[in-house]
Amino acid sequence: MSISTAIMLFVAGFLSSAVNAVAGGGTFLTFGAMTLAGLPPIVANATSSIVQFPGYVTSALAYRREIRADRREAAMLGILSLIGGLAGALILLSLSNPSFRAMVPWLLIAATAIFALGPLFRPNPSESGTPVGPLGLIGQFVTAVYGGFFGAGMGIMMLAVLGLSTGGDYHRVNALKNFLAMVIAAVAIVVFAGGNVVGWLHAAVMIPGGALGGYAGVWLARRVPQALIRGLVVAVGLLLAVYYFVTG
Repeated sequence: MSISTAIMLFVAGFLSSAVNAVAGGGTFLTFGAMTLAGLPPIVANATSSIVQFPGYVTSALAYRREIRADRREAAMLGILSLIGGLAGALILLSLSNPSFRAMVPWLLIAATAIFALGPLFRPNPSESGTPVGPLGLIGQFVTAVYGGFFGAGMGIMMLAVLGLSTGGDYHRVNALKNFLAMVIAAVAIVVFAGGNVVGWLHAAVMIPGGALGGYAGVWLARRVPQALIRGLVVAVGLLLAVYYFVTG
């Protein structure tokens, strides 16, 4: 691995976790960086889960007061997310690299569209949180399956599901989102490591950046206009989709 590739991977790890802490979409950056580094699509996707995990952990720690206040919801949704994430990761392992690669540009287009429309589904800050209902549980399970399988756009999908089903201010919902993303990534890591589809060298370079970016992302979430970060993520998602369509 060249020094320039290592620097690119480290920066992508930092930025992806920072973006994830704000609203989600960091997988676009890690997946794109590892694609440029030459990893096969399934390996790049699986390694993204490992790279982003420390960022999810540090983001959840930064939101620990909000998570403790919602510990009942967090525990219930966490169990559901663990099961869904396991199912999604196992589905990914059942595919070949050519089969998954054919799906990637369409997955990227769908995830980019979801992410771009994310502001429409943000929770209303005037509403107080309520217990999640049956539709919210189903929505979170589907999101967890998707997150274990691919992950790009998972964060904004969770913000939409949680915002519509349980409500509350943005930071309450974002705290739950970061905790559940950590659970989904954790179970996916176990599956992918067991399936021997992880680029460990690439992960080792990106993880320190991801850990720093996750904590910094909570700071950004409270201070930086999200439109700027959202525009960057949408642009990366569209460029990646075009790349996979052109080279397909």
